[in-house]
Amino acid sequence: MSYHDPHVYGAAAIGTTDSVDPQSLRIIDLVRRWGGGPDRRQEVWNALAVELGPARARRALKSLEEFLDLIQSHGRRPLVRHGVGCRCIGSDETIIAHFVRIATEGEREDAMLVGTLLVRPDIAPIAASLAQQLGLALLSGVPAPRGCTERMH
Repeated sequence: MSYHDPHVYGAAAIGTTDSVDPQSLRIIDLVRRWGGGPDRRQEVWNALAVELGPARARRALKSLEEFLDLIQSHGRRPLVRHGVGCRCIGSDETIIAHFVRIATEGEREDAMLVGTLLVRPDIAPIAASLAQQLGLALLSGVPAPRGCTERMH
């Protein structure tokens, strides 16, 4: 199965790594690396320990693991990720990044709505809480996106 196959739900490429903001790219990169097995997880730990310090890195990785475990165990379908070096960004990856950012900003109802794209509705409040914890642990210090301030284009 190709991760670029538009018939694999969640895999369809809907963007590229140079088309997203640094916060979204950080979440996508961590999700990809965490899903890549023990060696990739060690890479994540090493990078975060240097950047955040060991205690904060442990909290961040615990949040990441709990969040992804919940999505995988209560997901509407299996989560699809592109490879670590792939420039494409799949729809599942985009949803996760958006979910974490909305939850981190405190938009709980919107976060739960986005969460239902990934998990059952009864699990969405738990997923939103975990997404918020993850975002708070990982996104401080990462530049926020600069977007349009107009509500309509």
